[in-house]
Amino acid sequence: MKILRRCVLALVCCLVLGGSAGGQTAGPAVPETPAGKFLAAFITAFNTGESQKWREFIQQYANPADSAQRFEPRFEMFRFLHGDLGGIDLYRIDSAADYRIMALAKAVAPQGMFDWIQLNISVDTLPPHYWGLVGARPADNPTERLPEGKLTDEQIVGLTEAYLDELVSQDRFSGSVLFAKDGKVLFKKAYGLANKRYNIPNQTDTKFNLGSMNKMFTGVAIAQLAQQGKLSFDDPIIKYLPDYANREVAEKVTIHHLLTHTSGLDAYWDAMAERDWTKLRTVADFAALFVDDTLLFEPGAKFHYSNNGPIVLGLIIEAITGMDYHDYIRENIAKPAGMTNTDCYPMDLPIPNLAFGYTKMDHNNQRTGEWHNNLFMHSARGGPAGGGFSTVEDLLNFDIALRNHRLLNKEYTDIVTSGKEQMGGPEMMYGYLFGVETENGQRIIGHSGGAPGISAILDMYFDSGYTVAIMGNYDEVAGVVAQKIRTLLMRE
Repeated sequence: MKILRRCVLALVCCLVLGGSAGGQTAGPAVPETPAGKFLAAFITAFNTGESQKWREFIQQYANPADSAQRFEPRFEMFRFLHGDLGGIDLYRIDSAADYRIMALAKAVAPQGMFDWIQLNISVDTLPPHYWGLVGARPADNPTERLPEGKLTDEQIVGLTEAYLDELVSQDRFSGSVLFAKDGKVLFKKAYGLANKRYNIPNQTDTKFNLGSMNKMFTGVAIAQLAQQGKLSFDDPIIKYLPDYANREVAEKVTIHHLLTHTSGLDAYWDAMAERDWTKLRTVADFAALFVDDTLLFEPGAKFHYSNNGPIVLGLIIEAITGMDYHDYIRENIAKPAGMTNTDCYPMDLPIPNLAFGYTKMDHNNQRTGEWHNNLFMHSARGGPAGGGFSTVEDLLNFDIALRNHRLLNKEYTDIVTSGKEQMGGPEMMYGYLFGVETENGQRIIGHSGGAPGISAILDMYFDSGYTVAIMGNYDEVAGVVAQKIRTLLMRE
């Protein structure tokens, strides 16, 4: 299982891009900056649909200092996105600087959940301006007509419900959606089936797979231990795991690096696919998949989304507390927050009211055209990096507990929810296992999770008091719905 299957959608010249694969629009002028030239070349290569052209582009822009391990995920990004979009027509440039550019593009022949995509690109500041970041996220249709001015909560609810009804009529959404203000639920509704075999409907208290959203709980757990004086964010791994088998990693990597995806550790998905996933049940089981891996780069050098880092944090939690990771999260986060339907449930136990995931992706990241169960595409139990289960109601409770300092005091709540590393420009940051975005002056804190048959997101609007929780058991559904609600909320 490739990391891009899970992370492309977590989730980042005066050339005129005419003739894309669709050949329908002339497109906007692209600035002749290093980032603009990269964008133009990226779209040209992408729209060929040819694997060889993609490889040539990746090799041309790859920094020689990058690990060879970086090539395959980048190639998979091309393949995955092209399968979903069928090529792109550039619609507009949203922002541009010498080394960073954001653009909106329309899918030529969409096969996935979204027709529009926002590209967020950065390149190295020194010539020859190697590949820095290519981020891709669902975007709204800019031609859609909406009511003028700032919308009321009632209007947002009505437009959201109409949008969901449309998606459901096309069999493009299955899951549960919650929209709240200051902890009060304004909209809560479930759609689709939790089990297609027995025709069991989803409910608002149905448990859905969180994907990577478990990382937030791991971040809070580490901050709790720091608040108690049991660790420091600047401590190296070796202080708490003296027997960690990889000495270089243990000595160089700090807890801060692990929390911010700057450790140089990668992801365990490929290794997991080669093992008996039914035996992956403890934090130590997952750690064994990558303990011998070398670092991709020197810790602190750059942001690189990692699932291995939170696993190591899980080991540290167990070492300090003497508790099993799952027990610690249950007792110190789920219970205090009132999250009665949240846990890393073993997948071979008969857990009540738990949704099966359904995907149109096969094991080679190719769309099959029909829904099938994702049961054999994930581990037997989730952990510090993801794979647990929750409900939209429990996610609202987590938001309320976090804002009201029932999990951390104000100082440490601010620490985990403040941006520390850029994911896609100054507006898209990463805190301590929390995403931290700023849009129209509003801070949006949270995380997403995605994998075949798994799509979830929690957006906590820390300034305006809104909460958006979406959990789905179809591919890629949460991001597009969350983006729709965000657009409605941000109207001036």
